[in-house]
Amino acid sequence: MTELETLREQLRQQQKLASLGMLSAGIAHEIQNPLNFVINFSKMSERILADMRDILADMEDVTDKAPQEVAERMKDIEENIAEMNDIADDLTTNMQKIREHGERAVSIVQGILLISRGKEGERLPTDVAQLVHEYVWLAYHAQRANDKSFNISIRENYQDAMPKIMVIPQDLSRAVLNVVNNACYAVKERSLKAKEAGDETYKPSITVTAAVEDGTLRIAVADNGTGIPEHVRQQLFHSTVTTKPIGQGTGLGMQITHDIIVNAHKGEIQLDTTEGEGTTFTFLIPVVS
Repeated sequence: MTELETLREQLRQQQKLASLGMLSAGIAHEIQNPLNFVINFSKMSERILADMRDILADMEDVTDKAPQEVAERMKDIEENIAEMNDIADDLTTNMQKIREHGERAVSIVQGILLISRGKEGERLPTDVAQLVHEYVWLAYHAQRANDKSFNISIRENYQDAMPKIMVIPQDLSRAVLNVVNNACYAVKERSLKAKEAGDETYKPSITVTAAVEDGTLRIAVADNGTGIPEHVRQQLFHSTVTTKPIGQGTGLGMQITHDIIVNAHKGEIQLDTTEGEGTTFTFLIPVVS
């Protein structure tokens, strides 16, 4: 029994490393966008500043002339001043965009640090909506990193002004990542089947919601993918059972998710699935102070 438990723990660690590897791919893919914006807006600002220097040089040239010539060129000076005001507005906008996308890049990095640095089992006041949002998109971009043709519609609905919830952020993020990965696989598989059948009406989508209702944190991830067969459904939270295509799942994701939600957070997982139509995983976690 000791050897078996040791083996299970080793498998859990391998699953964690696999999740980190997938996250790394998602981070590398997603972080490119804000960094590209930062670089592009910086280059635009440099060009705008060069234009401003040319205008200032032209205005200095005018002021060096005789008063009569300055008076004659007042219209040009007024146009230059108006143009400089426009440039100042553009620079202000660029600086706001640089800050916005810089903060986005920082947020992505901080998200991955939750997994690598968080203390085992420590509950922290957490912006759950932000956490779920980050890991939904990291999961999506991880899929995109491996398959550029992968494209789906993601709808998000988070409760306004949701208070911070005491959760284990590095664990909850892993649970969200697991179910969103499953959803991505399910809609991708159904997309392939629809394409083979010549069905152009199918639109793959995932809907994510998070809210606090009657003292319970409710997180739901719904997809319109292939659904889960009955024989898999009955053993879904057992080790070695996977919802993904053979060879693409470790069989540990849902067992770990069950441990995180049920054992670590004292919550429950609800499953609603119809084969061929889709699946909804719902986490229900009691809110503790």
